[in-house]
Formats: sequence, C-alpha cells, structure tokens
Amino acid sequence: MEDILLIDDDVELCEMLGEYLGRYDLRVTSVHRGDTGLEVVRAGSWPMVLLDVMLPGMDGFEVLKRIRMFSSVSVLLLTARGEDVDRIVGLEMGADDYLAKPFNARELLARIRAIRRRSVTPTLAAESPVLIVEDLILDRAARTVTRDREPLELTDVEFTLLEVLMRNPGKVVERESLAEEVLGRKLSAFDRSLDMHVSRLRKKLAGDRSDDERVKTIRGSGYQLVLRRTSAKGADSARPLL
Repeated sequence: MEDILLIDDDVELCEMLGEYLGRYDLRVTSVHRGDTGLEVVRAGSWPMVLLDVMLPGMDGFEVLKRIRMFSSVSVLLLTARGEDVDRIVGLEMGADDYLAKPFNARELLARIRAIRRRSVTPTLAAESPVLIVEDLILDRAARTVTRDREPLELTDVEFTLLEVLMRNPGKVVERESLAEEVLGRKLSAFDRSLDMHVSRLRKKLAGDRSDDERVKTIRGSGYQLVLRRTSAKGADSARPLL
C-alpha cells in the first residue's frame, strides 16, 4: 500500500475516494482544513498530496505556496471551478498537475499513476544514471540536479522535463511528445500545463541570471535545451558519467 494525503473539506468525497483508491493499493489519509493539512505535510513523508483549492483555515494556494518552501512532494491540485486562472496560478506555484471538479475517479487514478511513474527511477542497465550537459548534472538514481555545482530544487515534473531535454541537448523536442512523456497524457486545445512547467524550470535554471535562457520555446514546434558552447566532437547528445 502507498500512502496519499488528501486535503479536502468535502467529507463525503474523501470517504468515497478513500474507498475507491484503496482498491488499487493506495491508502488515503484525509484532512479537512488547509492549515491542519499543511502541518500534516510538514510532519510526515508523503509521496503525494491531493490538494483542494477551496479550504477552511487556509486556502489551497497558500498551502501549496508554503509546502514548496520546504518540500518537493508531488501535489495534484483539485480545482472546484476548473477556471483557467486557478489552473495557471496552481501550476505557477508548483503543482505537478490539476484536475477540475467534478471529476471521474478513474481519471484521478490515471493522473495519480502518471505522477507516481515520474518519481520512480527506472532500472536501465545499458544507460548511465547520470546525464551531463555543460554545467548541468542530472542524477536519475539520486533524483538530484546541479547547475554550476549548485543544487536545484525541482518538482518531479520539472525533473522529468529537464531529463527529457538533457537527453536531447540542442535538439527541438516536440510539444506533444514532451507532454506525453512528462505529464503522461495528451494536451487538450487550451491546456497550458506543460508551458507553465517549462516556465518554472526556465526560471530555476536561470537563477539570478535572468538573461540566461536555457530552455528555448520554438514557436509551433516545441522546446529546446540551449547549448552555450559546441565541443570539437559536436554536442548532439548528453554525456553520460561512466
């Protein structure tokens, strides 16, 4: 069984989801206030948090903001109205994904599984666990990333996004294929979730160097990890650490 924290003030919904997800080896612990939920996250070690936006005590956005001050735990945001502004704000603040209420329990399960797949490092015997692209070092086994030897705090989505781009340095990765590999699903016509994750990753890679754009948007196509220099052998692939 894997534990999941559900922060939602709808007691009936929490009971229903607890029963449904329990059939798939997911044990749900429910908390019905935002401030209490924040303390539960802080006190425990949760692989995932399902977080409602509309909460008593402290709204979901504030809870998410504070969680990101001390943890990169996977957070799936539940938005009651499903408005674009709620989704965009949530993604900007570090949510891994969102789901608008009312939702189908099967869709929630699919989103949970997609997020959890990103956080589990696959065993690839023929592939080095470490990728190096110029000053970026990504360790898949340890789930760590450094830039200029300085550690970067990335969410699971941002980590997977950077990993895909680092496997294709200097090359354009198509938006749709990137979404399926990173989010585990296809994008709808007005779904900006991938763009928001790219934006957050871009800011983290730049750090204090706001003019240092490491992830470039290729209009009408996708995204590209920009190379600062080209080696004598070329720079078509990431260099594995043997």
